[in-house]
Order: sequence, then C-alpha cells, then structure tokens
Amino acid sequence: MVNAMEPRYHVPTRQHLTKVCVPRLYAQTKAHVKASLGNAERVALTCDGWTSRTTEAYVTITAHFINEEWELVTYVLQTRDMPESHTGHNLAEHLRKALAEWEITEKDPVIVTDNASNMTIAAEEAAFTLHVKCYAHTLNLAAQRALKITAVARLLGRVRRIVNFFRRSTTANHMLKEKQRLLQLPEHKLMTDVVTRWNSAQDMLERFLEQQPAICAALLSSEVRKTEKNLCTLTESDVTTAEEAVSALKPMKEATQYMSKEKTPTLSVIAPLQETLINGLKPIEGESAVIKEMKAAMSGDLQKRYIDLKATLHACSAMDPRFKSLPFLTENQRQEVYDGLIAEAQDQPMPSELSLWSVVEEGTGNGSADDEGMASEEETVDDGVRFKEGESSQGQHPPPRNPKPSCPLAALLGGER
Repeated sequence: MVNAMEPRYHVPTRQHLTKVCVPRLYAQTKAHVKASLGNAERVALTCDGWTSRTTEAYVTITAHFINEEWELVTYVLQTRDMPESHTGHNLAEHLRKALAEWEITEKDPVIVTDNASNMTIAAEEAAFTLHVKCYAHTLNLAAQRALKITAVARLLGRVRRIVNFFRRSTTANHMLKEKQRLLQLPEHKLMTDVVTRWNSAQDMLERFLEQQPAICAALLSSEVRKTEKNLCTLTESDVTTAEEAVSALKPMKEATQYMSKEKTPTLSVIAPLQETLINGLKPIEGESAVIKEMKAAMSGDLQKRYIDLKATLHACSAMDPRFKSLPFLTENQRQEVYDGLIAEAQDQPMPSELSLWSVVEEGTGNGSADDEGMASEEETVDDGVRFKEGESSQGQHPPPRNPKPSCPLAALLGGER
C-alpha cells in the first residue's frame, strides 16, 4: 500500500525501530529528566516490586519534586527487570545504582515503599535519611486483619463460592441477568476479591448485597438447579454479618481512596487520619460482636505503625493549613511541635531579604489594588502568623485559632480548614 502511494519511501524495519528510534527517543527523554532533576533541591522516591503476567519480576522507581514554579513534578525513572531474589541487600544495591545513574545521590532523597521487611532493610542499607511506609498499604494490612476473623472469613468463603459459580456458569449468568431486569436492579456483574487488590473484599460484599434478590431468584430457578443442586444462598445471619462487615470497613476504604491521590502530597494527612481512624474504631455500646472484633483487629494493627515517625508526621500536619491546629494533640504536644518548627526555620537562611512578615504587612491594610488578591491568598494560607497586640514574634509561638477537639473522618477527608 505504501509502495503504491509513494514508491520512493522505505518503510522502517522492525529492527530500525527497536534498535535506533526507540533508544534515541529514550536518550533524549532521559537527558530532559536528568536536567529537570538537577534543578530540584530535594527529591522523593517511591519504589515497588511487581510481577508481570509472564511471571517476570520488575522493580519500578519514581521521582517526585517541587520545581521552580512550585508545581509537583513526577517522573517514572525506570522499570528494570530483577530476576535475582528480592532480598533487602539486592534491593539496596538496585536503589544505589539508580541514585548514581540519575545523579540524585546528593539531593538527600527520601523514599516511600510498602511495609515489606525487605524494603525496610533496603532503605536502611541504602542510607536514606527518611523512609516512609505507604499509608494506603498500611490501611490495607489493617483491613486484612479484620477479614481474618473467623465469622468474616467464613462469610467471605461462602460469598466467593457463589460468585465463582456465576462467573463460570453461562446458564447461571444468563439467569442472573434476567432476574436483574425483572427486579429492576442494576445490571452489574458480580465481583470477586483479590488479596493484593485493596478494598476488593468490601467491594465484593457490597456488590453481593446489592444483587442479593437477583442472586436468590437465580439460584432457586429450575434451570440453575439442574446444573448445581448443592449451592445455597446466604442465610439471614450471613447477610447481617455481611452488612456489618461492609459498615466496619467503609472508613478504611474512604481513607485508602483519599491517600491514593497522585497530584497532591499526602504525608501531612497521615497523623490526623491515623488518630481519627483509631478513635473511630473504639467499641460502641450496642454493637455486635463481629463489629467489635473487626474494630479491635484494625485498631491494634494501626496503633503499632509509624511510632518512630510521629515527630515528622506532626511537623508535616502543622505546616498544612487544613490541620495546623493539630486537634489530635494535647496543648503541650502542639507547642512542642511549633517550637521545633520555629527552631528549624531559624537555622535556615531566608531565600531573600524580603521576609514573610514584610510580605504579610505589605499585603494587608495598605489600600492598594492588590488587596483583593492578597485576601484570596490569605484565605488559603490562613493567618496563623499573626500575634496578639504587644506580643513579639521572638517570643513563644501562639497556638492557631479555634483548635477543634475532634475531626470526623468525612470532614477530614473533605479538606476542612
């Protein structure tokens, strides 16, 4: 076809594309990424190992930093195969080579990984100044603890058996669709859970409860009975347990979805969200034994996490306008966090002779045309830098206004200021 359109044009061969074009494009892109990384003051890395469908092991490393325009920039630095054992020592060597290759060793990089022990060892051997465990993965581990409770595990087994039956039987699947239309239910497919897929167990139970009338009607039909006689739907007690499990896991799912954002740094959310979840997982009078047991399992798992990182997490929350009142800390703890931030800031040189105080003074009360713009900016930054009349900025930092004793999960995830 190409020859008929233009006989003088030679179609590139597969070898030319793979050996010349793609490597050339990669070299150009790598040079651009290196130049961008070179302008960054600090770099944060994320690292994770995974296995392809052809059972080949890979390790992916991404880099995140703030550029000169105060924009969050993210690059996937590399995805390399790693056939050797994924021990902490081998991963540390892999990380050191990546830091040297991308010339970011001197950027004092920090790293975020999952909670696997080999990743912890790798971060220690590679001498990262800060290693943060992925909070979304932490939430998933806590949820998995709750799913291992005997009553919940038995329920999941029964639901999984029914779901798999409808997924492999064409007759049952066809009958389910007919019952959905007859009962005017959403024509959704049943879902099954996967251990490595976050919130999949809750999604499976929610979908099962949504389609329960159609499932019962399909299983009781004569066409399905011919193919499977011993399969029964859930009992009333099982349905109650499923509803309780979905209710208990709902806050964990909401928190996981919020922590999975890609465009916004979420480290400042960990401390308030952790405290909110732990308080919300306290037993309430009148709750069933299943909910109490699930809450106890999740709360116990969450409480043992991030013990060594509390100071860093509290500092991050204090610098976030949404959480700077630190309502989850006592007054003494709040003052200790602010004193630490002030001491650290005083040790750092100002980026220019124009200080924060002069910026605030110039932008307020001068009657200029820029007042409106400064007011909108002040709404974002808030006015925690103001002092009472006669109080010096050299003295003790005043606590933020209107500290709130508690912050519900919905309000917290909604970005309450």
